[in-house]
Amino acid sequence: MTTRFAAVLAMPSPADPAPPGIDPGKLRLAMLEDVYEVVAGLELLTPALIRHPAYPPDAEDVTWPGTAILHAEDPDAALRALAERGADQAVLVAPDAPDLPPLLIGKLLRALGRAAAAACPATGGGLVALAVRLPAPAWLTETLPALGLTLEAPDALARLTAAAPRAGLVRRTPAWHRLRTPADLEYLDPGLEGWENTRALLSGHPLPGLPL
Repeated sequence: MTTRFAAVLAMPSPADPAPPGIDPGKLRLAMLEDVYEVVAGLELLTPALIRHPAYPPDAEDVTWPGTAILHAEDPDAALRALAERGADQAVLVAPDAPDLPPLLIGKLLRALGRAAAAACPATGGGLVALAVRLPAPAWLTETLPALGLTLEAPDALARLTAAAPRAGLVRRTPAWHRLRTPADLEYLDPGLEGWENTRALLSGHPLPGLPL
């Protein structure tokens, strides 16, 4: 039976999505918790949190009891740590997609049936999530540093595709959005279930196009 992990990357990011009046650290933590709630609610997947040493330790407080909390300095180290935990497949998820539909993670895992890796692109560049069969092949691990700590490199998907030794080893799944600037908050749909922590923090701070 395949052992699958879904891990949220609690890693430093240059992005600052906080609008005026909102503490950036609190918003990052709220989004991280919402992303974690998405992965922790998935069936047949083991949730995990990957915390960079420079990320505030209160990130670990958002997890449910029994969650695997691993310390790693980059996505490559994260995948190796998950493999050591017995993972055959792993999904790394960016920490700033609080309204990510669980279905998209399922699509990534299904894509691994025919590929070594599957990527969910982010609107505007970068990746929302990356799924990998473990142990990861050398061509992929050698490419990971160029993708950024939270998979934020604008050309992340192109880099992965170019690094693969043959076509079909990297599958692209439907895209989603990340919240990396205050303008990105307009992607949030108040009618969509979930993202409760982000929603609560933003309530009382209405934004153009976002009637919370």
